Amino acid sequence: MQHRNFQLFIAGQLISLIGTWMQTTAQLWLVYKLTGSAALLGIFGFASQVPMLFLSSLGGYIGDHYNRHRGVIATQTVSMVLAFVLAALTLTGAIRGWRGAWVVVVIAFLLGVVNAFDVPIRQAFLVQMVGKEDLPNAIALNSSIFNGARVVGPAIAGFAIAWLGEGWCFFLNGLSFVAVIVALLMMKIPKTEMRPADESPLKSLVQGFQFAMSDLPIRSTLLLLSVLSLFGLQYSVFMPIYAQDILKGNARTLGLLMSSAGVGAVLGALHFAARTHYRGLARWIGATSTTCAIGLLIFSGAKAFWLCVVVLFVVGFAATSQMAATNTLIQNRVPDELRSRVMAVYATMFMGVQPIGALIAGGVAKRIGAPHTLTAFGSMVLLGSLVFVFRVGMRLQQTPGETTKAAASD
Repeated sequence: MQHRNFQLFIAGQLISLIGTWMQTTAQLWLVYKLTGSAALLGIFGFASQVPMLFLSSLGGYIGDHYNRHRGVIATQTVSMVLAFVLAALTLTGAIRGWRGAWVVVVIAFLLGVVNAFDVPIRQAFLVQMVGKEDLPNAIALNSSIFNGARVVGPAIAGFAIAWLGEGWCFFLNGLSFVAVIVALLMMKIPKTEMRPADESPLKSLVQGFQFAMSDLPIRSTLLLLSVLSLFGLQYSVFMPIYAQDILKGNARTLGLLMSSAGVGAVLGALHFAARTHYRGLARWIGATSTTCAIGLLIFSGAKAFWLCVVVLFVVGFAATSQMAATNTLIQNRVPDELRSRVMAVYATMFMGVQPIGALIAGGVAKRIGAPHTLTAFGSMVLLGSLVFVFRVGMRLQQTPGETTKAAASD
């Protein structure tokens, strides 16, 4: 926090991300309220994330060859416009029934396109704000802010939906982007020489992918993160079903469930940020992934509100710790000239596979129900975690020379 640019970034992000989580919660509730369809919840998750799978490489290409500061301003501005469009359509009554739900899905897809550019550019932009020495702490603090908003946003959304309706959640999200845009405009970013774009976006992605896959710590942790993203993080898609059908609650119940996971996520990120060293990340990643899997298995069979809250807290803590540790390990090992491209690979293998998982989750839940689906998904995460712990993690500790660039990989 000694860096002025990072102070501005964090302040703007906190306000904006609270609005983003409000909108996400309200969108999920609105889609399920209009249709009562678990399958459409899966389609919603698919639409909001699938652009990351195909477009994040282009975002990484832009981040390595063009001004990252201006790029983040552009993505935040477009997100603001889309939030106001969604608010206007909802408040005027244009979104009704199945057709209205599909409009929400389409706007979620457009926001996904924006995020596909925003994530790799913004992740690479962190190093320009704080430098390499403070980068691990900046990553963890950024994750803390993201998940702090995940606590406050859904809770506010739960009450706002009950009192005002979904449309005002979307409108407040639009207003929240003003804070982050103003903060970005107030920054003074030193000029950096960007390498001329002498290759195609496809070749750019291939270069980043080749580096990531040739490095054992990066490759193994990315594969485990993909398993978490594909199966483990899909519990959020089913939150409206748990809130309304299993726990017999309402929009406030949904907000509290999502906030409980957010509280755990904040503490997980802050716990990671407080580390004075970054050795032993391979063991930490394996332990948190295993903990998350066990939490998902317990949550899948829970029918008491208090148990759901406790377990979601643990899941949020473990999943966020794993994400922050993986991000730190990668950013410590990647050279500056490949940073955006490797972070695009990170975004593709993390966020890019989420839509596939959401689509699978919605289809499977339609046939066997949400609880049984989460049981199967939690089992897959546990299997991947155990493989990592007993094969990959031990190999990382025993292989000489893997800590050349970062002691964090052990």
